[in-house]
Formats: sequence, C-alpha cells, structure tokens
Amino acid sequence: MKTTIDIADPLLEQARGLAAREGSSVKALVEEGLRRVIADKQRRTKFRLRRASFKGRGLQTSAQALSWDQLRELAYQGRGG
Repeated sequence: MKTTIDIADPLLEQARGLAAREGSSVKALVEEGLRRVIADKQRRTKFRLRRASFKGRGLQTSAQALSWDQLRELAYQGRGG
C-alpha cells in the first residue's frame, strides 16, 4: 500500500545514508522501524504486583513498636542471616 509520510530532512538524510551503506532502501528501514515499535508496544503490559497476602492480621502486637532493623533480625532469626 502506498502512503505519504513527512520526515525531517536531517533524519531522511541519515536514513538514506544508512540504507545505502546496508544496500537497503529507506522503505525497508521505515518498515523495520515500524515493526520494532509495534512489537515493543504489544509486548509491554502494565506491571501488576500479585496478591501476596497470607490472610494475617498485620504485625503482632509485640512487633508493632520494633524498628525495621529489629523486624529484619526477627525475620531471619535462626535462618543464618
């Protein structure tokens, strides 16, 4: 299918130079670029953190006043950490 696109002169000159060095055409470069962009956008999905709840009720009362370092020590206690 034929279509018309408006490309900035410096970009077109770069594309022509690259196409000439590769023995290709500007059309082939444009098609390759479009394929890459489309594939990249189709591959991207929004990151969603999976539910990781253990049906608990939050921190135990005895741990609520502990600092992060103390909580980490408690979590790794007896595990060689």
